[in-house]
Amino acid sequence: MVQQVPFVLNSPHSGRHYPKSFLESSRLNAHSIRNSEDFLVDELIAGAEVLNIPSMGANFPRAYLDVNREPFELDPAMFNDSLPSYVNTNSIRVASGLGTIAKIVAEGEEIYSRPLDVSEAIERIDRLYKPYHAMLRHLLAQTHVKFGCAVLLDFHSMPSSYPIQNNSERPDFILGNRFGSSCSNALIQEARKILTDMGFFVELNKPYAGGFITEHYGRPQNGLHAMQIEINRGLYMNEITLTPNKQFGIIQQCINDLLEELCAIDIDRLYGSVPLAAE
Repeated sequence: MVQQVPFVLNSPHSGRHYPKSFLESSRLNAHSIRNSEDFLVDELIAGAEVLNIPSMGANFPRAYLDVNREPFELDPAMFNDSLPSYVNTNSIRVASGLGTIAKIVAEGEEIYSRPLDVSEAIERIDRLYKPYHAMLRHLLAQTHVKFGCAVLLDFHSMPSSYPIQNNSERPDFILGNRFGSSCSNALIQEARKILTDMGFFVELNKPYAGGFITEHYGRPQNGLHAMQIEINRGLYMNEITLTPNKQFGIIQQCINDLLEELCAIDIDRLYGSVPLAAE
């Protein structure tokens, strides 16, 4: 692949390889444990290959290890021994049960039938989390050096029934840039316009403004832009059976069209080229 545009795609929650030992340690069945999975989002963005856009995706599930967290957001109540002093035990994500090693799946059901050894968590982080982010940093740095800027599009999916206020319409897409701090407002507005012109209802930053990856890698003042893209699961899948619906191919093509249109936009106008390394 010869990269021709300053984009990198990422799907951190679409992994669906569930280790046998993990399933054996869980109180959930093989279906319920998948409730946190961003089902087939990696396939929705597969068209990036045709556009010569480098992309990443976790093959391990979010319920096993979540790379969209700080490296050590851990709940001490999950473990049978003491956590190291450097662990962040007080984040909102830990309090909600969704730390680096999650306590629950998205439906609020607890994952584990027993307390874990701290060594289990550290092993997962060392073996999977650290290499994943090392590769993502490398792709972004390589892109930045080549183009003078880099744009990370971090793809996720959201339940079609997530709570909303005032009975308003549920968005088809939610685009997040941490309220302007992780990517240029010009970029997010352009993405919104492209999707709106396709007939989708698009919200910005509410209720999802972007997670750790968006916040950590987005430094627009240095020419590093990170935008989170949440896709309503009802558009492309049956959320009960965990199977693609008849619209899957259509939504996949819409994602391809979004990427093509973003790639065609003048880089300097939307992103700003900055001659700095992306480290």
